Amino acid sequence: MMSITQLIADPIFILLIGMFIVVGGIIGMKLHPFLALLLGAFVVAWMTPAAAIEQFGLDKGLPADAALQLSERSIGERIAVEFGNTCGKIGILIAMAAIIGKCMLDSGAAEKIVRSMLRMTGIERAPIGFLISSFFIGIPVFFDTVIFLMMPLAKTMSMRIGKNYLLLVLAILAGAVMANSLVPPAPGPLFLVGEMQIPIGLMMIAGALLGIVTSASGYLFATWANRRWTIPVRDSLDARLEDIRSNAEKDDKQLPSLGWSLLPVLIPLVFICAHTFVHSLLPAETIAEPSAVLSATISLINFLGDKNIALIAGGLVALILLVKQKRESKEGMTAFVQAALMSGGGIILITSAGGAFGSMLQYTGISSTIVEMTRGYQMALIPLAFFIAAVVRTAQGSATVALITASGILSGMANTGHLEYHHLYLGLAIGCGAKLVPWMNDAGFWIVCKMSNLTEQEALKTFMPMSIIMGVTGLIVILVAAQLMPLI
Repeated sequence: MMSITQLIADPIFILLIGMFIVVGGIIGMKLHPFLALLLGAFVVAWMTPAAAIEQFGLDKGLPADAALQLSERSIGERIAVEFGNTCGKIGILIAMAAIIGKCMLDSGAAEKIVRSMLRMTGIERAPIGFLISSFFIGIPVFFDTVIFLMMPLAKTMSMRIGKNYLLLVLAILAGAVMANSLVPPAPGPLFLVGEMQIPIGLMMIAGALLGIVTSASGYLFATWANRRWTIPVRDSLDARLEDIRSNAEKDDKQLPSLGWSLLPVLIPLVFICAHTFVHSLLPAETIAEPSAVLSATISLINFLGDKNIALIAGGLVALILLVKQKRESKEGMTAFVQAALMSGGGIILITSAGGAFGSMLQYTGISSTIVEMTRGYQMALIPLAFFIAAVVRTAQGSATVALITASGILSGMANTGHLEYHHLYLGLAIGCGAKLVPWMNDAGFWIVCKMSNLTEQEALKTFMPMSIIMGVTGLIVILVAAQLMPLI
C-alpha cells in the first residue's frame, strides 16, 4: 500500500495535479495561458523531490556532480532556465515569422499566392492544395516553421473565398504533423532511423506512403469538423481583417509578382533544405574530407541553413517587399514591425511557459516511470511501440522525448528479437504514437493556437482529435502492412 508521502512524490500523481491546474485554470477559471502554465510549472516543480531531479540528470547522461547541482537549484531557477531554453529555441523564429506574416499580408504577397493557387486548384480543391503543400514543406523543416510560413496564407485564403477557415488550418496541420513525424530528413524520423538502424531510403519511401494515408484521414476529419463548427478568421495585430479585405479588392497589377511574393517563404525553405541535404544525405566521407570549394560551400550552407538565420533572411526579404509595395505610403516601417512584434511577443511568452511546464514534468521522472510500467507488458511489439510513444508524449509534451524513450526501449528488441517482420514497422509505429496527444504541456500546441487564433477549447476539440485519428489510422495501416508484407 502506497503511503501519502509516496503518493505525493509519484510522477503520475504530480502529472495529474499539473494537468488539473493548467487545464482547469485556462478553461475553468479563464486564466491567461501564460499565468496558468507558470502556475502549473511552479506546483509541479514544488512537488518534485530532489532525488527525482538528480536521477533525471543522471538518466540524461550528466556527471554525478552536475546532476546533484541540478537538483539543488531553486524552484524559480529551474523554471526560469527551462523558460529561457524554450525561448532560445523559438524566440527569434516566432518574432521573424510574425514579421514575415505581417509583411506578406500588408504587401499583398499572401493575396497574390492565394489567387495563383486558386487558379490551379479551384475554390473547392484549395484545402487539398494546402494539405499537399504543408506535407512536402514539413519534410525538411520543423513543424513550427511550416505553421509560421503557411498560416498567413490560410487567413488570406479564407477571407478570399468567404468560408472554410477551420478546414484550411486543419489541412495545414494534418500535412505538417505527419510528414514531420514519419519522413526523413525531418529531425524526428532522422533520429529514429539511426536509433532503430532502419535504412533511411526505406524509411523515406514507407514514411511518405504512410504519411499520405494518415494525412488523408486527418483531412476527412477536418472536413467533418469544418461542417460541425464554424470558426471565423479573427482580427489580430499581425493580420487585421481590414487589410486582408483591402488586398482582396485590389487589381492583380497592384499586387507584387508571384516570384517576389514567394521569396519570403522560399528563401528560408531553400536554406533549411540545403542544410538538411548536406548533413543527412551527403556521404559522411565527403563531408569529412571536402575539397576547398565544397568546404566553403558547406560553411556557407551551415550559416544560412541555421533556422534562425534562414527566418531572418526571409524576414529581411519580406520587409524589402513591403517597402517596394508601399513606396507611395506615408506610413513608416516602424509601425508595421511594432505590430508584428507585439503579436509575436505574446506567442513567445505563452510558448516558453508551455516549454517550462513540460520540462518540469520531465524532471519528475515521468518517462522512466512509464518505461517501468510497460517493461513487462505482454503485447505485440508494434502496438507496444505506439503505446509507449503516445503515453510519453501525452505525459510530458515533447515528441522528441517520446521518440527517444520508445526507440531506446525497443531498439534492442528490433535488432535481436528475431522479428517475423521488418523492424521498419516498429519505427513507423513509434513515429505515429509520438504525435499523440497534443495538449497544453506542448509548446507546439500554443504555436498552433496563437498563429491560427483558435481558442484553447477550439484546438482541443479539433487539432487534438485529428492527431489521435491520424495516429490510430497509422497504427492500423502498419499492422495490416506487417501482415501482408512482413519483410518488405
